[in-house]
Amino acid sequence: MNAILEDLNRKFVSRTPHMREIGARITAVSPSRGSMTLPARPEWVGDPLRAQLHPGALTVLADSACGLAVGAALKERAPYATLDLRMDYLRAAGPEADVHCDAHCFRLTRNVAFVRGEVYQADREQPIAVAQASFMLSTPGGKRPAAGAAAESAPRADSDDNAWQVPMGSEPVLAGVTIPYVEYLGIRAASDAEPQLFRLPYREMLIGNPHLPALHGGVIAGFSETAATLHLIRTLRGAKFPKSIDFSIDYLRSGRPVESFAACEVVRVGSRVALVQVRCWQKGPELPIAVARGHFLLTAAGEA
Repeated sequence: MNAILEDLNRKFVSRTPHMREIGARITAVSPSRGSMTLPARPEWVGDPLRAQLHPGALTVLADSACGLAVGAALKERAPYATLDLRMDYLRAAGPEADVHCDAHCFRLTRNVAFVRGEVYQADREQPIAVAQASFMLSTPGGKRPAAGAAAESAPRADSDDNAWQVPMGSEPVLAGVTIPYVEYLGIRAASDAEPQLFRLPYREMLIGNPHLPALHGGVIAGFSETAATLHLIRTLRGAKFPKSIDFSIDYLRSGRPVESFAACEVVRVGSRVALVQVRCWQKGPELPIAVARGHFLLTAAGEA
């Protein structure tokens, strides 16, 4: 079994830039099941005040482990891609321990695979998050036209005043505050953008599919959830601090190796819970690569 795991880590992890960069490793595999571990690193912190992990780090691990479980369920090797992913956060996670995810592909149809995953640290019986994902099977492995490809590839007329323009400037997401995971991904706020806009500069280490190439789905989710959290923090103006309850994302197009952008809408703010929607794109907001939504618990500054 050790030889099998070493071979899988060599083929599945070491050849994937983002998984190699974060140090993820496959720890177990069996029919329809896969387990992975994310080594503890200070860069995964998303709440420095309370020393808690950023949920984006958990999402990257869950997305990877769920994909591993799908591969373990297939009788013949075939390409596949994440359709959607939902994360429910059960407990706070600290930076002092490795994070593990056990995933199970519990239903496999001709076109779609359905997967559940549990994310935990020291105690398998005390999960810190649960994941639910679906994957589209037999996705072509090479570059391909997607739905609306003609619209995507058609050049925009220079005289089109309505064409979306990439913001020129950028600035830290929160003045005077350093969030390790946000700094690790390189997320910035677009200067003077209206509405509020966040940007994820492209770097090779963000690639999850080196064959297309395409950004790691977990990175897109982590970026979207970060944008939602930061947008809510700015909206609340420090009155309360948001903590993720759940987050779900639908993938619409591959994230190409270029800069990505995200805009958010606060749908509702209650006394204890807020709902935020996110739209993430590259070429323009009319061609989103993902849409997402999340519920956030609103806590006082000193509340755990």
